[in-house]
Amino acid sequence: MEKEYFCPSCSGYLKITDCIILLGKNQKKEHGFIILHPEVGNYTSRRHPSFKLEPYEAIELFCPLCHASLASDFDDNLSHLILQEKGKNFDIYFSKILGEESTYLVNGGKVTATGQHSDRYTYFKMSDKFKQYLKK
Repeated sequence: MEKEYFCPSCSGYLKITDCIILLGKNQKKEHGFIILHPEVGNYTSRRHPSFKLEPYEAIELFCPLCHASLASDFDDNLSHLILQEKGKNFDIYFSKILGEESTYLVNGGKVTATGQHSDRYTYFKMSDKFKQYLKK
């Protein structure tokens, strides 16, 4: 069974063939499409050359269907999607900082961290007792 990616707000499909398609906004408030690889841990991305991004720039990401923000509820540098695989839904969080490789696949209490920078977000290493104080 193939993996599917959904918007957490409208549940719209974000994956077409081998691409996850999102809307992005850079620090200059310019907009463009961002195409991500659907394999967790593959940080390949594409965009039109006219959509300029600086290394380590924070990119705001949005659903291309409902235009809802994909920002995480608990960290300003992470975005959130829903991944469906083998009939199960997972929360997937990934860095919105260009060049930062951090992805977290969350299934209930189990977290699988991927990427060379995944140690930067300690939220996923905390107990539930402390996480409740960080939610916005």
